[in-house]
Amino acid sequence: MKSPHGPFWRQVITVLSGSFVAQLLPIAAAPLITRLCTPEDIGNFSVWLGVVSAAAVAATLRLETAMILDRDEAEQATCFGIVAYAASALAGTLALLVVGARLSGLPLSLRMPWVALLSVGPAIWLNAYISTTLAYATSHNAFGKAARAKIWCAGTIAALQVGLLLAGAGGAALFAGQLLGLLTGLVSAQVLLAPPRARLGLRLDARARAYLDKHSNFLRFTLPSDLLSSIIGQLPLLMIGLQFGALEAGLFALTQRVLSAPISLLAASVLEVFKRQSVQDFQALGNCKESYQYTFKVLFLIGAGPSLLLFLFAPPLFALAFGATWRPAGELASLLSPLYFLSFLGSPLSYVFYVAGRQRAELFWQLALLGVTATAFVLPTNMHACIVAYACGRSLLYLVYLHMSYRYAQNRLLLV
Repeated sequence: MKSPHGPFWRQVITVLSGSFVAQLLPIAAAPLITRLCTPEDIGNFSVWLGVVSAAAVAATLRLETAMILDRDEAEQATCFGIVAYAASALAGTLALLVVGARLSGLPLSLRMPWVALLSVGPAIWLNAYISTTLAYATSHNAFGKAARAKIWCAGTIAALQVGLLLAGAGGAALFAGQLLGLLTGLVSAQVLLAPPRARLGLRLDARARAYLDKHSNFLRFTLPSDLLSSIIGQLPLLMIGLQFGALEAGLFALTQRVLSAPISLLAASVLEVFKRQSVQDFQALGNCKESYQYTFKVLFLIGAGPSLLLFLFAPPLFALAFGATWRPAGELASLLSPLYFLSFLGSPLSYVFYVAGRQRAELFWQLALLGVTATAFVLPTNMHACIVAYACGRSLLYLVYLHMSYRYAQNRLLLV
């Protein structure tokens, strides 16, 4: 008798094989980049990347998530059209705002090279459309093709950033490499996946408005919740930069990048498969308890060892990998490793909130997370104490989050 989890693992391995290479490339390039850049360069690039990532979430209206639930070809073409329209409007608006900020002499914009300011709009648009195209791939089980597109994107970014740095471009190399890599990723995804063409126009037509109405919960709850999540993810970096300086922001940025890698690699790969499995289970059984429990066990077994290793030995490991200048980033990694372990567990399982129609509950949780994060970094104390408060507060909230998601996987209602 075949194991019911056989297809799960085959699909995870397919996604993981591509994601592993896609994540390995920037990680492999990181030791060289950290030796060619200053912490200030890394800090400025990370702030820019955070703005782009958060804006890209808003640009999709989070409708790429709805695409996985609604696989009709005409409906998916409509979704692409709405995303293209929203991304163009938002990217154009923010591009004008950041250029205006530079011309007005705002301090944060003056720290950024012109290539960073001029690439904000295109980077937002490319991120949004790539996310939608990869969601289309998930809806059709095209995990292998999506993995190859990710490799093209990540490989181009890493190669261009290192090449431009070696050529003497300085911190501007990080921005230029990221933008050109995103463009390569989108072109490769379009060629490999051949998604339906977006219906473009100066205004949204009746079909688009009907689609928005059909998936209004994603706009009302999922979009603000995920936008909050993205902003919250970047908030510590921004507040550290404002309160403690660019050097500390750069150290935190490297810590965040290293600790987020397993979430981007392993947890995201499991998520792509768990999305499909949880939807199928809910439709067939009215719950996804079994697939939730199995996924939780897999994530726990994968994540426990590396998290313990970082907790115990992160400072010398960071110094060895990235240079002695970055040892303080390893000290931050040691403090934050338990929090990122809980995040590693919670990220894939969060899709239960969408499947069970409990986006409102997640939105409330994100608001609580925003409050805890902001409070931790406005404390009148040193950076170490702020990081400890941040890690403890968010860890407690992630335990609540896991409890809620498990209840919803069983299709048992909570008061929120």
